[in-house]
Amino acid sequence: MPYDPTRTSQYPAQTLLAREQSTERPPWEGHTKGSAAYGRILAGLAFAGVATFAQLYSTQAMLPIMAADLRITAAEAALTISLATVGLAVTVIPWSFLADRIGRVRAMTWGISAATVLGLLLPLAPSFAMLLGLRVLEGMALGGIPAIAIAYLNEEVNKAHAALAAGSYVAGTTLGGLAGRLVAGPVGEWWGWRAAALAVSVLATVAAILFLLMIPSARGFTAATANGLRGAVRTLAGHTRNPRLLALYVQAFLLMGGFVAVYNYLGFRLTGEPFNLPATAISLIFLAYLSGTVSSRWAANLTTRFGRRNVLAAGIVLMVGGLALTLAPVLVLILFGLLIFTGGFFAAHAIGSGWTGSIATSGRAQAASLYNLAYYLGSSVIGWAGGLVFQTLGWTALALSVMGMACTTAVVVAVVHPASTAPGSSQ
Repeated sequence: MPYDPTRTSQYPAQTLLAREQSTERPPWEGHTKGSAAYGRILAGLAFAGVATFAQLYSTQAMLPIMAADLRITAAEAALTISLATVGLAVTVIPWSFLADRIGRVRAMTWGISAATVLGLLLPLAPSFAMLLGLRVLEGMALGGIPAIAIAYLNEEVNKAHAALAAGSYVAGTTLGGLAGRLVAGPVGEWWGWRAAALAVSVLATVAAILFLLMIPSARGFTAATANGLRGAVRTLAGHTRNPRLLALYVQAFLLMGGFVAVYNYLGFRLTGEPFNLPATAISLIFLAYLSGTVSSRWAANLTTRFGRRNVLAAGIVLMVGGLALTLAPVLVLILFGLLIFTGGFFAAHAIGSGWTGSIATSGRAQAASLYNLAYYLGSSVIGWAGGLVFQTLGWTALALSVMGMACTTAVVVAVVHPASTAPGSSQ
């Protein structure tokens, strides 16, 4: 019988195999730097960072105003920061599981939308207790952004550019935190903290809309099944037994806790003798965040030459050196030291947050969630407890405590991540 190319029954196995091979999709390698989708990812996540961190830390710029208006202590005023970050910390892992089922972009959309609505309700809080409750809920909604954003990056961006993309995202978060504080400080001084909260919420709403318009659909995401979720739980437990990841979680807890404590209480120091700065001037200290915008991208670029471990250690050294300068009773030195301290922190954070996705070859969303859990628990616990140190022993004691935590972090990283690690590797 002559060969008929339309009849697959003549060579069924070979024909089916050929068809299967011809329709098989090549593995997704991610968007490369310079592509339109890569640019949209970075822009969209930058707006998400603005919406998230403008709201999360907006009250930090007006803590002295809130303390005076509500007749509460510095540590009590700082609860508006700590409880919001507690809410975020306890929900990052549940959000990561939800994102495994419904998709990264959809989960981030739900979180950012809920947080925006809660933020608009914040100025209407009739009491300090209600204000704290809304801040907890706002933080819980915002938990749907940080860890998912890193997981999304690792799935959608080519591995060769993942560290740079993570650094760019962290740079966007610094701009968000800065924008919220710069808006809240002057508005709070002129019209009170409620007007400041409203102004920041409006800013976050605009940023959230831009995020929804810019962010591309996921291409590297595969939804988890029920069995996949059980496997993710096992993966989560495995992450907690991985010493390399644990070292990064320790770093996140200690460095972020110290960082927030410094920014929470430096404003109180500068409003008192001998500086007596007004609230608007205090809000300008957050311009130091711009050094973090630069250093987070700078650090990501340097990893290809010096390795993540060395760049992270350099960031910690800058933190300690900058904080030492704030011990001087000279305003110029304090501000310069804050600039160095902030740049060092964000360099270390950019490396640590991106490193989790590289170390964790599976369960990346859960690995990033654990990092964020440690990060925001540090913000909550140490950020609040630092107020007790400051109120009792003063600024010098607080600064030395934060320097001690930074040095502890450096030792942990040095021990767990060996110096023989090759530059640019995932080690």
